[in-house]
Amino acid sequence: MKLAPYFAALVGGLILSTGAPMNLSISNAAAGEPEERLAAFMRQYQEDYTKMYQANSYAWWDAMTTGSEEAFAKSAEASLAMSTYHADAAKYAELKKLRAAAVDATPMEKRAAYVAERSFEESQLPPELMKEIVELASEIEQIFQTHRAVYQGEERTNNELLEALEKETDSQKRYEIWDALKQVGEVVAPKMVELAKLRNKAAQALGYKNYWEMTVSFQDFEPAQLIAIFDELDRSTAPYFASMKAKLDGELKEKFGVDKIRPWHYDNPFFQQAPASKAIDANVFYADKTKEEIVDISVDFYDSIGVDVRPILANSDLYEKDGKTQHAFCNDMNLEGDVRILCNVKPTAEWMDTQLHELGHAIYDYNIARDLPANVRSACHIFTTEGIAMTFGAKARDPQWLVANVGVAPEKAEAAAVALREQRLREQLIFCRWTLVMTYFEKALYENPEQDLNKLWTEMTERFQLLDQPEDRNRADWASKPHFVIAPVYYHNYMLGELYGAQLRASLEKEAAGDPKRFGELLKTKVFAPGASLPWPEFVKESTGEPLTSRAFVEEVKAADAATK
Repeated sequence: MKLAPYFAALVGGLILSTGAPMNLSISNAAAGEPEERLAAFMRQYQEDYTKMYQANSYAWWDAMTTGSEEAFAKSAEASLAMSTYHADAAKYAELKKLRAAAVDATPMEKRAAYVAERSFEESQLPPELMKEIVELASEIEQIFQTHRAVYQGEERTNNELLEALEKETDSQKRYEIWDALKQVGEVVAPKMVELAKLRNKAAQALGYKNYWEMTVSFQDFEPAQLIAIFDELDRSTAPYFASMKAKLDGELKEKFGVDKIRPWHYDNPFFQQAPASKAIDANVFYADKTKEEIVDISVDFYDSIGVDVRPILANSDLYEKDGKTQHAFCNDMNLEGDVRILCNVKPTAEWMDTQLHELGHAIYDYNIARDLPANVRSACHIFTTEGIAMTFGAKARDPQWLVANVGVAPEKAEAAAVALREQRLREQLIFCRWTLVMTYFEKALYENPEQDLNKLWTEMTERFQLLDQPEDRNRADWASKPHFVIAPVYYHNYMLGELYGAQLRASLEKEAAGDPKRFGELLKTKVFAPGASLPWPEFVKESTGEPLTSRAFVEEVKAADAATK
């Protein structure tokens, strides 16, 4: 995952901004031509931005690696300072005026000023409304953190229930576990509807129809353009998903001895991940490795494409320790070359995937041109860095990669090839159809929070995931997904990363003509170096040769489908 403190304390999906403006102020722009005044404004802004970004990053890293209350307090303080800075209405008005007048500024100056203006714009919410949103979102998050479902008369954690669901073979008991995992939805649903209305109110204060429209706009999407991509993705993947799911359901009918597969027969309560394959466990390929060897494999692999990750790993935190977050992420600490990853590496296929994934984010950040303005010295878009990371992470289960990089015997890899490819296909299709549910449901939620959301959720899961939901169920299952609170209107970026990754693989592999070091060099020059200097539609076209579509992803699905048959 590409995480960063960015330039705000994002709480409940909106930027928290309270308190007096900090002293890192931009002085009145110098007299002269509009272009000169814009340049003066932006020079001061970039200096301020860099200082705040660095303070934020290092404080946040300490919080994630130590877990101490003091570190978290410092991180919150640094985040709040950056948020407060961008909430300054006078600076925002001045930048808007200068940017509109400076028609002869260079393209790079215009781009950096545009990115800065958007940073100010999304902070211009009424403080009282922001406070109300933050408090309600925090209340809901606390419920998610502390709620314990009741199963068989006892309180159970989510992890306990998920483990039980994975092992249970009795259909009735599986239903009871699945239902327990959804219990929190009934508790938080009314509050989540209220939160959606407040978010809509905030969006309307900035001139948007609703929160969904505002959020995708701040992510630099045209709403109609985004939905057009997902409409085509729906049409083009539907037949492959139906075919795959029919075979999967047949296996599950045999496993559980039932005639009909219901949502609780899948191991994931939302059917967003593929059940474990009965034909292959990829962990067998890493069973003889140590956690240090997992890291060594990643270093050697990136060496093979001409990318040295040792400077990144030198400052990274790779193994478990007390107080450290249990998750994984990458962050550019200072915009000047201190790029790090945080992992909790173990000798498993999942952690090999994660190590390669996070280093994919890291090599992107590390190779961005350092002469770019500070506020565009980042990946072009969250989905472009996700596309790179997912491309490399998937290699952990690729038969040819296992032979070349892990030392798996060719005959062993060949024997597992069909099963590995089929599992990869299932993962891609199941996640794809899940993102369709999240994307269309959230759009509809913010368009009309007062509609029958329970019914809407049932309809969308049946439409996109082909789930056979209970006929008489009228429960707020949708509200048991915490992402609606902690990461609202975000899921589509993961799927766009899959689309971009597939498109990039198709174009660069052809251009590299089988030369791995040439492939790495193309990544550095065509993908990494430009940073966020271009709007994402222009960047995608320049780096892949065509606009972003689902075509390359569907071609990969089509080829995998044919190979597994």
